[in-house]
Amino acid sequence: MPSPQEVSAWRPQVPGVVEVFHAHFTEHAYPMHVHDVWTLLIVDDGAVRYDLNRRERGTPRDTVSLLPPQVPHNGSPATAHGFRKRVLYLDAPLLDESLIGPAVDDPDIADPLLRRRIGQLHTALARRGDELEAESRLALVGERLRGHLRPRLSVAGPRPGGGVAHSLRELLDERLLSGVTLDEAAKQVHAHPTHLVRAFSAAFGIAPHQYLMARRVERARRLLLDGLSPTEVATEVGFYDQAHLSRHFKRVVGIPPGRYAGGRGGRRAATRPGGPTGDAAAIRQDG
Repeated sequence: MPSPQEVSAWRPQVPGVVEVFHAHFTEHAYPMHVHDVWTLLIVDDGAVRYDLNRRERGTPRDTVSLLPPQVPHNGSPATAHGFRKRVLYLDAPLLDESLIGPAVDDPDIADPLLRRRIGQLHTALARRGDELEAESRLALVGERLRGHLRPRLSVAGPRPGGGVAHSLRELLDERLLSGVTLDEAAKQVHAHPTHLVRAFSAAFGIAPHQYLMARRVERARRLLLDGLSPTEVATEVGFYDQAHLSRHFKRVVGIPPGRYAGGRGGRRAATRPGGPTGDAAAIRQDG
């Protein structure tokens, strides 16, 4: 029998780190979704396979994966016993938009020193009172990530231009809370509804309704970590009710919002976050 899902999520008091997320999943498969921040992922056990920009990728052990914001991706276990991962969601100022293209082209980085530094950063983030150390380690991680991505800027192709797909994405972002009907969207961007859906899916690899729900779930995660209840969050982010939120939240994140916000997750987890933290001696070694 597969072991229960294990999740720990918290927001540290460290500028640039939006969320720390540790998880052990045996069966959960992430659907196509997006984040509005950078996703820095290391896998401690097992492996994850995922699609990014219509290319199949993987995260074998000792690899660092960096997924850029606003680029749809999914994820599922690549081994029979699932995977155990540690994730940092990083705010845009640490990595600017010019690096999105290179990250899409090659999101998986084989760099033992970078991986070790990320592990040390997770350890520091797990201990209250060590915020200055965490900020210092984050600076080193950011510097090394930029060093990997910037040499590829000269060969990276241009990012997709405008068109109805990008117009629709802008409209969905503007109407994140209130939502928009397909007919209304088609009138605003001057395209046939069917063409609009096809163009959006072709451009971004995700259907418009999936994109909208993924963005709402992303915002829900932040509010849950702020201490709001699932009932409050549902109305704040545009879901019809808590059941509506729960259905989409579990589909994307793997657990219900109540479990995410309480127990091992949410604000209460900030004092004793779960997930692997590594050897304390490694804190004093930068490798």
